[in-house]
Amino acid sequence: MIKSSFKLIIVILFFNNSLYSQNEREFKIHTVAFYNVENLFDTINDPNKQDEKSPMMDITYNRGSVYKKKIKNMARVIADIGQDVTKKTPAIVGISEVENEQVIVDLINDSSLSDINYSIVHYESPDKRGIDVAMIYDKDVFKPISTKSFELLIFDDESNNRIFTRDQLLVSGMLEDDLIHIIVNHWPSRSGGEARSMSKRESAARLNKKIIDSLHKLDRNAKIITMGDFNDNPMNNSIKGILGAKKNKEDVKVKEMYNPMEKILTNEGIGSNSYRDVWFLFDQVIISKGLLGNDFSSYKFYKAGVFNKPYLTQKEGKYKGQPFRSFSYSKFTNGYSDHYPTFIYLIKETK
Repeated sequence: MIKSSFKLIIVILFFNNSLYSQNEREFKIHTVAFYNVENLFDTINDPNKQDEKSPMMDITYNRGSVYKKKIKNMARVIADIGQDVTKKTPAIVGISEVENEQVIVDLINDSSLSDINYSIVHYESPDKRGIDVAMIYDKDVFKPISTKSFELLIFDDESNNRIFTRDQLLVSGMLEDDLIHIIVNHWPSRSGGEARSMSKRESAARLNKKIIDSLHKLDRNAKIITMGDFNDNPMNNSIKGILGAKKNKEDVKVKEMYNPMEKILTNEGIGSNSYRDVWFLFDQVIISKGLLGNDFSSYKFYKAGVFNKPYLTQKEGKYKGQPFRSFSYSKFTNGYSDHYPTFIYLIKETK
């Protein structure tokens, strides 16, 4: 397929000597997104995993057809993220709740994505249910240099037994001429209650901070994106305290992180997932100081958002107004996910 080169034209106001001057500038733009694809499991029972607890295995009739529809629905969403601005599919997408590499292969081979030169980074996590994180990327614009899976070691407070959960995936590579580091996360859930499970997510945050600090030690201006389903809001201690993610760009110092999702939740009231009519923004894309600033000679942060197009929202029933989930009461709804995707745009000046 011949890809068209799309350039974003932005009018930027510069403040100089108390006067505003208006300049038209051209930018290249890429979407970097995260999507919890809600139990993207295959139809085969793996004896080494507790995958029989997945909603896919609850389907007793025509499971293969359901799987194909689930794949098609997920691919449609991924293809659509950022299209209204960039006119192309995302360059990079972190994903969570995938069972194995094959379901991701099936995903990128769907007709909505098969014309894009997508490839995969995936490692098996020790999560008991068998759910993993992964990353897909457009090989025409992003080229991995190194990948690594970081094991999260946490233990039950009472029994001291290990809790097997998702690893954290680090992918370092070149977005055209820029070295970018992507960390994909799916932190422990709030099962048992937010307070009772908090320490597990705080452990995940400490591991994430350790990875980020190691990258900053090599380059204080490293361009880092940590994304995922954190199972915490931007204001929780795991994000605000341990990661130290700032709400305002002007407060971010060298080697620190900026969380554009906090204003989206607190100022605009927009979330990515909902429970009992309360909105949360567990799905976040957090960036380092190296991606901030007004020097767009290399890729920098432009804008963040929640991808919540109308077709992704439940129109009726118990979950009306919430993300249109794929599974409900052991049945396939022909929906998408119980989470909306989130994304950022990265831009680079071309003239």
